[in-house]
Amino acid sequence: MERIKPRTLSGFMELLPDKQAQMERIMEILRRTYSLYGFAPLDTPIIEASEVLLAKGGGETEKQIYRFEKGDSDLSLRFDLTVPLAKYVAINYAQLAFPFRRYQIGKVYRGERAQRGRFREFYQADIDVIGDGELDIMNEAEIPAIIYRTFTTLGLTKFKIRVNNRKVLNGFFAMHGLFEKAAGIMRTIDKLDKIGEDKCRVLLLEDGIPELKTDEIMGFIGISGTSAEKLKALEKYEGKNETFDTGLSELRVVTGCLSEFGVPEENFEIDLTIARGLDYYTGTVYETTLTEHPEIGSVCSGGRYDNLAEYYTDKKLPGVGISIGLTRLFYVLEEQGMLSDEIITAPADALIIPMTEEISKAVETATLLRDFGIRTMLYSENKKFKAKMTYADRIGVPFVVFLGDDEISKGVVKVKDMKTGEQIEEKPDEAAMRIKSEIDKRSTGRVIKD
Repeated sequence: MERIKPRTLSGFMELLPDKQAQMERIMEILRRTYSLYGFAPLDTPIIEASEVLLAKGGGETEKQIYRFEKGDSDLSLRFDLTVPLAKYVAINYAQLAFPFRRYQIGKVYRGERAQRGRFREFYQADIDVIGDGELDIMNEAEIPAIIYRTFTTLGLTKFKIRVNNRKVLNGFFAMHGLFEKAAGIMRTIDKLDKIGEDKCRVLLLEDGIPELKTDEIMGFIGISGTSAEKLKALEKYEGKNETFDTGLSELRVVTGCLSEFGVPEENFEIDLTIARGLDYYTGTVYETTLTEHPEIGSVCSGGRYDNLAEYYTDKKLPGVGISIGLTRLFYVLEEQGMLSDEIITAPADALIIPMTEEISKAVETATLLRDFGIRTMLYSENKKFKAKMTYADRIGVPFVVFLGDDEISKGVVKVKDMKTGEQIEEKPDEAAMRIKSEIDKRSTGRVIKD
């Protein structure tokens, strides 16, 4: 029989057990943090009807989507979590309470060229707040607080939440007679971090923006200073365009709530270059970057949109949301050596190694430890002692419990702390309480080293 070489497709991530445990820990933290703000969990199918997924798509989306036929059905793999959310809200509108707050952590698929830090299959971790007809600006103001708490709970402190409002940009362009070109201008300035000011300027000129107006655009998005100083600088444009005035008012609200929401000023800034290239967004927009790794780009982005489900229902469903590219973030953190090696990544907290042929007492002890909430493995393989301990080392288990004739006759177990090497004989219930206490302490560590 000809052997098939096992391989994983390019752009698809597979992790070893210890790394997968770290990924699961990050997801657990995200779920817990999102839940603190009243977001309900949601799961939607990975496969959808192509016409549903592509209703908002076309162009680059259609080129990247994984599409196939099964019988008479034209099907596609979801490429984000937002379009399936739109479909879900349209279907379940009558059963949902608004504003509807949901979080979803799931895999999405894009057939783009695989490269460093970019994958064809990857996890996104999204939150969205959907309104019925209207959605108050305070929902947009709360988003930076959620981003801040999420990242600090993970263990990150050196990051910047960058915020802008597309109404400010649209209003400014309209003042200068560039309303018809606004979408293209925003797609260009959204690339500024990647291409630099000189290239950005060249692209604007190539797009037919007059040199004087290009200078005005570059000067406007380049306004510097603190968030308060930028707001002050924007005041000179007030009263000239209604859209601009609305955007500036919304930006003031978002900025003004920072301290009440617990977001330090050093982790937040107004950045007039943030436009989010998608025309999808209509108001506040967000991008979050790691300040010591600007080359990574945004690790959390999103914004306000006015009509989530316009292709599926005549109901107006405005919303605001953000998405963390979880697989990409994990890849970068691992590459930079920022994943903590202090958290427990073993599949079990305790490994019981029977030292006698009769293992009924070992089984009884395993049951006792599990009743205490201790993840427990029973090693019953017929191997030499050295091989058993090698196994314990390989899986990284924190505690090994030995049960031989001497321990059984004395009604005790021998527990070895694999971190310190210390061995203690004690009664099984006392051992369980000590192991549980130590595991609880070790489980409080953050998953990321800052």
